[in-house]
Amino acid sequence: MKYSILIILVVLSFGSISAHEGGHGTPSKQWELTTNELFKADFISYENGEVWLIDGNHSIQTFQITDFAEADQNYIKSKNEFIHSLNSRTTIKPDSQSLSIFNWAIIGLGILLLSFSVLKLKKQKKVVYLTHGILGLGVILIVSCKDVNTTKTNNLQVPENNVAEMRAFFARFEGISTHSDENYLYVSSNGLPNHDMMVGITNWQQQVPIKQSYTGDNSWAIPTHPKMAEHPLSTKTNLLKGAIAVAVNGIPIFNPLNNRGEDANAIGELDNWGGHCGRADDYHYHLPPLHLQDQVGAGNPVAYAVDGFPVYGETTDTLDEYLGKTNSDGSYQYHAVKEYPYFIAGMRGEVLLDPKTEAPENQVSPQPRTQELRPALKPLRGAEIVDFKSLGENSYALRFSLDSKEYTINYSWDSEDNYSYQFINPDGTSTVETYKPREK
Repeated sequence: MKYSILIILVVLSFGSISAHEGGHGTPSKQWELTTNELFKADFISYENGEVWLIDGNHSIQTFQITDFAEADQNYIKSKNEFIHSLNSRTTIKPDSQSLSIFNWAIIGLGILLLSFSVLKLKKQKKVVYLTHGILGLGVILIVSCKDVNTTKTNNLQVPENNVAEMRAFFARFEGISTHSDENYLYVSSNGLPNHDMMVGITNWQQQVPIKQSYTGDNSWAIPTHPKMAEHPLSTKTNLLKGAIAVAVNGIPIFNPLNNRGEDANAIGELDNWGGHCGRADDYHYHLPPLHLQDQVGAGNPVAYAVDGFPVYGETTDTLDEYLGKTNSDGSYQYHAVKEYPYFIAGMRGEVLLDPKTEAPENQVSPQPRTQELRPALKPLRGAEIVDFKSLGENSYALRFSLDSKEYTINYSWDSEDNYSYQFINPDGTSTVETYKPREK
Protein backbone atom coordinates (compact mmCIF):
# COMPACT_ATOMS: atom_id res chain seq x y z
CA MET A 1 0.00 0.00 0.00
CA LYS A 2 2.80 2.41 0.93
CA TYR A 3 4.39 1.86 -2.49
CA SER A 4 1.10 2.69 -4.22
CA ILE A 5 0.93 5.95 -2.28
CA LEU A 6 4.51 6.72 -3.30
CA ILE A 7 3.67 6.21 -6.97
CA ILE A 8 0.62 8.53 -6.73
CA LEU A 9 2.69 11.24 -5.07
CA VAL A 10 5.38 11.05 -7.75
CA VAL A 11 2.83 11.29 -10.58
CA LEU A 12 1.11 14.25 -8.93
CA SER A 13 4.38 16.06 -8.43
CA PHE A 14 5.34 15.61 -12.09
CA GLY A 15 1.84 16.63 -13.14
CA SER A 16 2.24 19.97 -11.39
CA ILE A 17 5.51 20.51 -13.23
CA SER A 18 3.82 19.90 -16.61
CA ALA A 19 1.16 22.58 -16.12
CA HIS A 20 1.27 25.47 -18.64
CA GLU A 21 2.16 28.97 -17.57
CA GLY A 22 -0.55 31.39 -18.62
CA GLY A 23 -3.73 30.58 -20.52
CA HIS A 24 -4.20 29.03 -23.95
CA GLY A 25 -4.68 31.33 -26.93
CA THR A 26 -2.67 34.27 -25.57
CA PRO A 27 -0.56 35.77 -28.39
CA SER A 28 3.16 35.62 -27.66
CA LYS A 29 4.42 38.44 -29.89
CA GLN A 30 3.97 42.18 -29.54
CA TRP A 31 4.00 44.06 -32.86
CA GLU A 32 4.74 47.69 -33.61
CA LEU A 33 3.33 49.49 -36.64
CA THR A 34 4.88 52.51 -38.31
CA THR A 35 2.07 54.51 -36.69
CA ASN A 36 3.57 53.52 -33.28
CA GLU A 37 0.50 51.40 -32.56
CA LEU A 38 1.28 48.30 -30.44
CA PHE A 39 -0.72 45.08 -30.36
CA LYS A 40 -0.26 41.37 -29.67
CA ALA A 41 -0.76 38.59 -32.23
CA ASP A 42 0.88 35.44 -33.52
CA PHE A 43 2.56 35.11 -36.90
CA ILE A 44 0.85 32.90 -39.55
CA SER A 45 2.54 33.57 -42.88
CA TYR A 46 4.17 36.12 -45.17
CA GLU A 47 3.91 36.12 -48.95
CA ASN A 48 3.96 38.68 -51.74
CA GLY A 49 4.45 41.53 -49.29
CA GLU A 50 1.39 40.56 -47.22
CA VAL A 51 1.62 39.48 -43.57
CA TRP A 52 -1.01 37.28 -41.90
CA LEU A 53 -1.43 37.36 -38.09
CA ILE A 54 -3.95 35.87 -35.64
CA ASP A 55 -4.91 37.69 -32.45
CA GLY A 56 -6.14 36.47 -29.08
CA ASN A 57 -9.73 36.35 -30.32
CA HIS A 58 -8.66 33.98 -33.12
CA SER A 59 -9.34 36.70 -35.70
CA ILE A 60 -7.03 36.76 -38.71
CA GLN A 61 -5.56 40.15 -39.62
CA THR A 62 -3.60 41.07 -42.74
CA PHE A 63 -1.05 43.83 -43.19
CA GLN A 64 1.52 44.95 -45.71
CA ILE A 65 5.04 44.32 -44.45
CA THR A 66 5.75 48.03 -44.87
CA ASP A 67 3.12 48.70 -42.17
CA PHE A 68 5.52 47.37 -39.53
CA ALA A 69 8.47 48.95 -37.77
CA GLU A 70 11.86 47.92 -39.14
CA ALA A 71 12.61 45.47 -36.29
CA ASP A 72 9.35 43.61 -36.90
CA GLN A 73 9.96 43.57 -40.66
CA ASN A 74 13.27 41.81 -40.02
CA TYR A 75 11.53 39.39 -37.65
CA ILE A 76 8.88 38.57 -40.27
CA LYS A 77 11.47 37.88 -42.96
CA SER A 78 13.64 35.69 -40.72
CA LYS A 79 10.58 33.81 -39.43
CA ASN A 80 9.41 33.23 -43.00
CA GLU A 81 12.82 31.95 -44.07
CA PHE A 82 12.84 29.57 -41.12
CA ILE A 83 9.41 28.20 -42.04
CA HIS A 84 10.49 27.71 -45.64
CA SER A 85 13.59 25.85 -44.49
CA LEU A 86 11.38 23.51 -42.47
CA ASN A 87 9.01 22.97 -45.39
CA SER A 88 11.90 22.02 -47.66
CA ARG A 89 12.81 19.03 -45.52
CA THR A 90 11.47 15.63 -46.53
CA THR A 91 11.83 14.06 -43.09
CA ILE A 92 11.99 15.18 -39.49
CA LYS A 93 13.91 13.11 -36.98
CA PRO A 94 12.79 13.37 -33.38
CA ASP A 95 15.53 14.41 -30.96
CA SER A 96 15.87 14.19 -27.21
CA GLN A 97 13.53 17.18 -26.82
CA SER A 98 10.66 15.57 -28.71
CA LEU A 99 9.11 13.83 -25.71
CA SER A 100 6.29 15.63 -23.96
CA ILE A 101 6.72 16.86 -20.39
CA PHE A 102 4.04 14.49 -19.18
CA ASN A 103 5.74 11.50 -20.76
CA TRP A 104 9.05 12.56 -19.24
CA ALA A 105 7.22 12.44 -15.91
CA ILE A 106 6.07 8.88 -16.58
CA ILE A 107 9.58 7.89 -17.63
CA GLY A 108 10.87 9.45 -14.41
CA LEU A 109 8.42 7.30 -12.48
CA GLY A 110 9.71 4.25 -14.33
CA ILE A 111 13.31 5.13 -13.46
CA LEU A 112 12.31 5.63 -9.82
CA LEU A 113 10.64 2.21 -9.71
CA LEU A 114 13.62 0.61 -11.37
CA SER A 115 16.15 2.24 -9.03
CA PHE A 116 14.07 1.45 -5.96
CA SER A 117 13.77 -2.22 -6.94
CA VAL A 118 17.50 -2.58 -7.63
CA LEU A 119 18.32 -1.12 -4.22
CA LYS A 120 15.91 -3.43 -2.41
CA LEU A 121 17.10 -6.46 -4.35
CA LYS A 122 20.62 -5.84 -3.16
CA LYS A 123 19.51 -5.60 0.46
CA GLN A 124 16.68 -8.12 0.76
CA LYS A 125 16.65 -10.13 -2.50
CA LYS A 126 12.87 -10.37 -2.67
CA VAL A 127 11.03 -11.28 -5.85
CA VAL A 128 8.42 -8.54 -5.32
CA TYR A 129 11.07 -5.89 -5.88
CA LEU A 130 12.14 -7.62 -9.08
CA THR A 131 8.55 -7.22 -10.26
CA HIS A 132 8.66 -3.51 -9.49
CA GLY A 133 11.88 -3.22 -11.47
CA ILE A 134 10.44 -4.95 -14.51
CA LEU A 135 7.39 -2.70 -14.29
CA GLY A 136 9.57 0.40 -14.18
CA LEU A 137 11.64 -0.74 -17.15
CA GLY A 138 8.47 -1.51 -19.09
CA VAL A 139 7.06 1.95 -18.41
CA ILE A 140 10.25 3.55 -19.74
CA LEU A 141 10.32 1.49 -22.93
CA ILE A 142 6.60 1.76 -23.73
CA VAL A 143 6.32 5.51 -23.16
CA SER A 144 9.55 6.28 -25.01
CA CYS A 145 8.56 4.26 -28.07
CA LYS A 146 5.01 5.61 -28.04
CA ASP A 147 6.16 9.22 -27.87
CA VAL A 148 8.74 8.84 -30.60
CA ASN A 149 6.15 7.29 -32.90
CA THR A 150 3.70 10.07 -32.06
CA THR A 151 6.33 12.67 -32.86
CA LYS A 152 6.96 11.14 -36.26
CA THR A 153 3.24 11.18 -37.03
CA ASN A 154 2.57 14.71 -35.83
CA ASN A 155 5.53 16.07 -37.78
CA LEU A 156 4.78 14.15 -40.96
CA GLN A 157 6.45 15.80 -43.92
CA VAL A 158 5.93 15.02 -47.58
CA PRO A 159 8.33 15.46 -50.48
CA GLU A 160 8.40 18.70 -52.42
CA ASN A 161 6.52 18.73 -55.69
CA ASN A 162 8.55 18.24 -58.83
CA VAL A 163 7.86 21.62 -60.41
CA ALA A 164 9.32 20.67 -63.80
CA GLU A 165 7.01 17.66 -63.96
CA MET A 166 3.99 19.75 -62.96
CA ARG A 167 4.74 22.32 -65.64
CA ALA A 168 5.06 19.54 -68.23
CA PHE A 169 1.50 18.35 -67.58
CA PHE A 170 0.05 21.85 -68.01
CA ALA A 171 2.21 22.43 -71.10
CA ARG A 172 0.29 19.72 -72.98
CA PHE A 173 -2.63 22.12 -73.36
CA GLU A 174 -2.65 25.05 -75.74
CA GLY A 175 -2.91 28.50 -74.21
CA ILE A 176 -1.70 27.45 -70.74
CA SER A 177 1.43 29.05 -69.32
CA THR A 178 3.15 28.50 -65.97
CA HIS A 179 5.82 30.09 -63.84
CA SER A 180 6.96 29.49 -60.27
CA ASP A 181 8.62 31.03 -57.24
CA GLU A 182 9.83 29.45 -54.02
CA ASN A 183 6.30 28.76 -52.78
CA TYR A 184 3.92 28.26 -55.71
CA LEU A 185 3.48 27.11 -59.27
CA TYR A 186 1.35 29.71 -61.03
CA VAL A 187 -1.02 28.61 -63.81
CA SER A 188 -2.32 31.16 -66.32
CA SER A 189 -5.21 30.60 -68.72
CA ASN A 190 -8.22 32.33 -70.26
CA GLY A 191 -10.62 30.01 -68.43
CA LEU A 192 -11.93 28.30 -71.57
CA PRO A 193 -11.17 24.60 -72.19
CA ASN A 194 -10.33 23.05 -75.57
CA HIS A 195 -13.51 20.95 -75.54
CA ASP A 196 -17.19 21.71 -76.00
CA MET A 197 -19.12 22.98 -73.02
CA MET A 198 -22.59 23.29 -71.50
CA VAL A 199 -24.31 20.48 -73.45
CA GLY A 200 -26.36 18.24 -71.15
CA ILE A 201 -27.25 20.84 -68.51
CA THR A 202 -30.90 20.59 -67.43
CA ASN A 203 -30.73 23.00 -64.49
CA TRP A 204 -29.40 26.20 -66.06
CA GLN A 205 -28.97 29.71 -64.65
CA GLN A 206 -28.71 31.29 -68.13
CA GLN A 207 -24.95 31.83 -67.90
CA VAL A 208 -22.67 31.22 -70.90
CA PRO A 209 -18.88 30.74 -70.83
CA ILE A 210 -16.65 33.72 -71.55
CA LYS A 211 -12.92 34.26 -71.15
CA GLN A 212 -11.38 35.07 -67.78
CA SER A 213 -8.14 36.89 -67.09
CA TYR A 214 -6.34 34.24 -65.03
CA THR A 215 -2.94 35.76 -65.71
CA GLY A 216 -0.14 37.60 -63.91
CA ASP A 217 -1.00 38.26 -60.28
CA ASN A 218 -4.45 36.76 -60.95
CA SER A 219 -3.13 33.31 -61.88
CA TRP A 220 -3.98 30.08 -60.08
CA ALA A 221 -1.44 29.26 -57.36
CA ILE A 222 -0.54 25.67 -56.43
CA PRO A 223 1.78 25.13 -53.43
CA THR A 224 5.05 23.43 -54.32
CA HIS A 225 5.87 22.50 -50.71
CA PRO A 226 2.68 20.76 -49.56
CA LYS A 227 2.31 19.88 -45.91
CA MET A 228 -0.14 17.54 -44.18
CA ALA A 229 -2.78 19.39 -42.18
CA GLU A 230 -3.21 18.55 -38.52
CA HIS A 231 -6.97 19.10 -38.89
CA PRO A 232 -8.05 18.51 -42.54
CA LEU A 233 -11.07 20.49 -43.73
CA SER A 234 -14.11 18.47 -44.75
CA THR A 235 -15.36 19.61 -48.15
CA LYS A 236 -18.89 18.79 -47.01
CA THR A 237 -18.88 21.61 -44.46
CA ASN A 238 -16.18 23.86 -45.96
CA LEU A 239 -14.97 25.38 -49.22
CA LEU A 240 -18.34 25.80 -50.96
CA LYS A 241 -16.89 28.95 -52.50
CA GLY A 242 -13.91 29.18 -54.83
CA ALA A 243 -11.83 26.42 -56.39
CA ILE A 244 -10.43 23.43 -54.52
CA ALA A 245 -8.26 22.28 -57.44
CA VAL A 246 -6.99 23.32 -60.86
CA ALA A 247 -7.25 20.94 -63.82
CA VAL A 248 -4.15 20.49 -65.98
CA ASN A 249 -5.96 22.30 -68.80
CA GLY A 250 -6.10 25.46 -66.65
CA ILE A 251 -9.77 25.18 -65.66
CA PRO A 252 -10.60 25.55 -61.94
CA ILE A 253 -12.47 22.75 -60.15
CA PHE A 254 -14.97 23.72 -57.48
CA ASN A 255 -16.46 21.69 -54.65
CA PRO A 256 -18.89 19.02 -55.96
CA LEU A 257 -21.45 20.79 -53.77
CA ASN A 258 -22.73 24.14 -55.02
CA ASN A 259 -22.86 27.15 -52.70
CA ARG A 260 -26.24 25.93 -51.42
CA GLY A 261 -24.74 22.62 -50.34
CA GLU A 262 -26.39 20.60 -53.15
CA ASP A 263 -24.67 17.98 -55.29
CA ALA A 264 -24.37 19.99 -58.51
CA ASN A 265 -24.10 16.83 -60.58
CA ALA A 266 -27.14 15.15 -59.05
CA ILE A 267 -29.46 18.12 -59.70
CA GLY A 268 -28.53 18.53 -63.38
CA GLU A 269 -26.37 21.65 -63.14
CA LEU A 270 -23.36 20.12 -64.91
CA ASP A 271 -22.60 19.44 -68.55
CA ASN A 272 -21.22 16.27 -70.11
CA TRP A 273 -17.70 17.27 -68.97
CA GLY A 274 -18.63 17.94 -65.34
CA GLY A 275 -18.67 21.73 -65.63
CA HIS A 276 -20.86 24.79 -65.95
CA CYS A 277 -20.68 28.58 -65.63
CA GLY A 278 -20.79 30.63 -62.46
CA ARG A 279 -22.46 33.98 -61.98
CA ALA A 280 -19.54 35.74 -63.66
CA ASP A 281 -19.98 33.51 -66.74
CA ASP A 282 -16.79 31.75 -65.58
CA TYR A 283 -16.57 28.13 -66.70
CA HIS A 284 -15.39 25.64 -64.10
CA TYR A 285 -15.69 21.96 -63.22
CA HIS A 286 -17.40 20.48 -60.17
CA LEU A 287 -16.24 16.95 -60.95
CA PRO A 288 -12.72 15.60 -61.52
CA PRO A 289 -12.08 15.98 -65.30
CA LEU A 290 -11.34 12.33 -66.06
CA HIS A 291 -11.74 13.04 -69.80
CA LEU A 292 -8.32 14.71 -69.64
CA GLN A 293 -6.66 11.34 -69.06
CA ASP A 294 -6.69 10.83 -72.82
CA GLN A 295 -4.34 13.80 -73.15
CA VAL A 296 -2.14 13.45 -70.07
CA GLY A 297 -1.89 9.66 -70.29
CA ALA A 298 -2.96 6.91 -67.90
CA GLY A 299 -1.34 7.11 -64.49
CA ASN A 300 -0.79 10.88 -64.65
CA PRO A 301 -2.65 13.55 -62.67
CA VAL A 302 -5.64 15.34 -64.18
CA ALA A 303 -5.47 18.19 -61.66
CA TYR A 304 -3.68 19.59 -58.64
CA ALA A 305 -5.54 20.51 -55.47
CA VAL A 306 -4.98 23.93 -53.98
CA ASP A 307 -3.14 22.25 -51.08
CA GLY A 308 -0.49 21.10 -53.56
CA PHE A 309 -1.41 17.41 -53.85
CA PRO A 310 -2.17 15.87 -57.28
CA VAL A 311 -5.54 14.45 -58.30
CA TYR A 312 -5.63 11.17 -60.23
CA GLY A 313 -8.36 9.08 -61.83
CA GLU A 314 -10.06 6.06 -60.32
CA THR A 315 -8.01 3.33 -58.65
CA THR A 316 -8.49 -0.07 -57.04
CA ASP A 317 -6.14 0.90 -54.20
CA THR A 318 -7.55 1.50 -50.73
CA LEU A 319 -8.24 5.19 -50.12
CA ASP A 320 -8.46 7.05 -46.83
CA GLU A 321 -11.43 9.10 -45.64
CA TYR A 322 -10.26 12.06 -47.77
CA LEU A 323 -10.22 9.93 -50.95
CA GLY A 324 -6.45 9.89 -51.07
CA LYS A 325 -3.51 7.67 -50.27
CA THR A 326 0.06 8.00 -49.06
CA ASN A 327 2.75 6.49 -51.28
CA SER A 328 5.89 4.65 -50.21
CA ASP A 329 8.02 7.78 -50.66
CA GLY A 330 5.75 9.77 -48.32
CA SER A 331 3.96 11.67 -51.10
CA TYR A 332 0.18 11.99 -51.06
CA GLN A 333 -2.38 11.97 -53.86
CA TYR A 334 -6.15 12.15 -54.29
CA HIS A 335 -8.21 9.85 -56.50
CA ALA A 336 -11.63 10.05 -58.14
CA VAL A 337 -14.58 7.81 -57.29
CA LYS A 338 -17.88 7.33 -59.12
CA GLU A 339 -20.25 8.64 -56.44
CA TYR A 340 -20.36 11.73 -54.22
CA PRO A 341 -18.04 13.15 -52.93
CA TYR A 342 -16.31 12.21 -56.24
CA PHE A 343 -12.85 13.47 -55.09
CA ILE A 344 -11.19 15.38 -52.24
CA ALA A 345 -13.61 14.51 -49.45
CA GLY A 346 -11.39 16.59 -47.20
CA MET A 347 -8.51 18.98 -47.82
CA ARG A 348 -5.66 16.79 -46.57
CA GLY A 349 -2.99 19.45 -46.94
CA GLU A 350 -2.56 22.72 -45.11
CA VAL A 351 -4.29 25.69 -46.73
CA LEU A 352 -4.78 29.33 -45.86
CA LEU A 353 -8.42 30.42 -45.74
CA ASP A 354 -9.66 33.77 -46.96
CA PRO A 355 -10.41 35.69 -43.72
CA LYS A 356 -13.28 37.48 -45.47
CA THR A 357 -15.21 34.22 -45.86
CA GLU A 358 -16.91 31.95 -43.34
CA ALA A 359 -17.72 28.23 -43.38
CA PRO A 360 -19.38 26.63 -45.18
CA GLU A 361 -18.97 29.33 -47.86
CA ASN A 362 -15.29 29.86 -47.19
CA GLN A 363 -12.52 29.56 -49.73
CA VAL A 364 -8.80 28.96 -49.97
CA SER A 365 -6.52 31.95 -50.42
CA PRO A 366 -4.97 33.04 -52.73
CA GLN A 367 -7.84 32.74 -55.20
CA PRO A 368 -8.03 34.57 -58.57
CA ARG A 369 -10.79 37.08 -59.24
CA THR A 370 -13.39 36.49 -61.93
CA GLN A 371 -14.45 39.14 -64.43
CA GLU A 372 -18.04 40.22 -63.90
CA LEU A 373 -20.02 41.07 -67.02
CA ARG A 374 -23.77 40.49 -67.03
CA PRO A 375 -26.04 40.57 -63.97
CA ALA A 376 -26.54 37.18 -62.33
CA LEU A 377 -29.66 35.53 -63.72
CA LYS A 378 -32.18 33.04 -62.29
CA PRO A 379 -32.55 29.38 -63.32
CA LEU A 380 -34.61 28.89 -66.47
CA ARG A 381 -36.91 26.10 -65.35
CA GLY A 382 -37.37 23.30 -67.86
CA ALA A 383 -34.59 24.44 -70.19
CA GLU A 384 -32.03 21.94 -71.51
CA ILE A 385 -28.86 22.90 -73.36
CA VAL A 386 -28.67 20.77 -76.51
CA ASP A 387 -25.82 22.28 -78.52
CA PHE A 388 -22.76 24.49 -78.16
CA LYS A 389 -20.24 25.37 -80.84
CA SER A 390 -17.60 27.87 -81.86
CA LEU A 391 -18.48 30.27 -84.65
CA GLY A 392 -14.92 31.56 -84.98
CA GLU A 393 -12.40 33.34 -82.79
CA ASN A 394 -14.08 34.61 -79.61
CA SER A 395 -17.50 33.77 -81.04
CA TYR A 396 -19.91 31.04 -79.86
CA ALA A 397 -23.45 29.77 -80.24
CA LEU A 398 -25.46 28.06 -77.50
CA ARG A 399 -28.76 26.37 -78.30
CA PHE A 400 -31.32 25.27 -75.70
CA SER A 401 -34.80 23.79 -75.76
CA LEU A 402 -37.71 24.96 -73.64
CA ASP A 403 -41.30 23.71 -73.90
CA SER A 404 -40.39 21.77 -77.07
CA LYS A 405 -39.11 24.94 -78.74
CA GLU A 406 -35.52 25.86 -79.51
CA TYR A 407 -33.75 29.11 -78.68
CA THR A 408 -30.26 30.29 -79.64
CA ILE A 409 -27.77 32.68 -78.06
CA ASN A 410 -25.01 33.94 -80.36
CA TYR A 411 -22.35 35.89 -78.52
CA SER A 412 -18.85 37.22 -79.11
CA TRP A 413 -16.30 39.78 -77.94
CA ASP A 414 -13.66 41.89 -79.64
CA SER A 415 -10.08 42.84 -78.79
CA GLU A 416 -11.27 45.75 -76.65
CA ASP A 417 -13.52 43.50 -74.55
CA ASN A 418 -16.79 44.70 -76.00
CA TYR A 419 -19.30 41.84 -75.63
CA SER A 420 -22.36 41.36 -77.84
CA TYR A 421 -25.23 38.90 -77.19
CA GLN A 422 -27.93 38.06 -79.72
CA PHE A 423 -30.94 36.20 -78.31
CA ILE A 424 -32.87 34.43 -81.11
CA ASN A 425 -36.42 33.23 -80.40
CA PRO A 426 -38.12 30.21 -82.05
CA ASP A 427 -40.07 32.54 -84.39
CA GLY A 428 -36.86 34.14 -85.67
CA THR A 429 -37.18 37.42 -83.81
CA SER A 430 -34.16 38.50 -81.79
CA THR A 431 -32.79 41.06 -79.37
CA VAL A 432 -29.22 42.25 -78.87
CA GLU A 433 -27.47 43.20 -75.64
CA THR A 434 -23.96 44.65 -75.25
CA TYR A 435 -21.72 44.70 -72.20
CA LYS A 436 -18.27 45.69 -71.06
CA PRO A 437 -16.64 44.04 -68.00
CA ARG A 438 -17.16 45.90 -64.77
CA GLU A 439 -14.04 46.88 -62.86
CA LYS A 440 -13.71 45.40 -59.39
